[in-house]
Amino acid sequence: MKSVAENREAFVEAYGSAIHREGSDRLLSWLEGSDFFSSPASTKFHGAYEGGLCEHSLHVYNRLVELIDQERILLAGAPSGIFAVSRESLAICGLLHDVCKVGVYRPRLVNGEQTWSFWDDCPLGHGEKSLWLIERYIHLSAEEALAIRWHMGAFDDSVKGGFRNLGHVYEEFPLALFLHIADMQASYLDERR
Repeated sequence: MKSVAENREAFVEAYGSAIHREGSDRLLSWLEGSDFFSSPASTKFHGAYEGGLCEHSLHVYNRLVELIDQERILLAGAPSGIFAVSRESLAICGLLHDVCKVGVYRPRLVNGEQTWSFWDDCPLGHGEKSLWLIERYIHLSAEEALAIRWHMGAFDDSVKGGFRNLGHVYEEFPLALFLHIADMQASYLDERR
């Protein structure tokens, strides 16, 4: 397992090498001034440790790049769609899909062991809040926005509440499906402890 500092360095390098959109420098500055690099990714599931959020974001980005590269190889020569997605889009979606978790975790001790509590001052919804935070700095394409919005798949509260168009979203916007798959791979394969 890499240290918080090593993951921070890897994140900043990946972000800086792939994301060049207007406002991206301000977004990175905001992340660096927040608890993004030291926060957990959850209270008890994947990445429930200091630095888990940054580590998870890196895992999702790497998994997303691998998935897209595999599909490009399998269906070489495809003229459009997911195969035309830029590295910048992959970095934006993979590295930033969970920025909604900035500032929502508080450390606490339970029986001498550090755990985390969750409190969201701005409960817009998981994917929705990430979109809102990102769009304060950079413009997202429709496909990037839909991928980030629906990266939770069937775990999203609106799907649990009856939203019935998730299949349509994944059919029409494959980046959304691939981001969801990458998120699940990172959560259940890379971050099991």
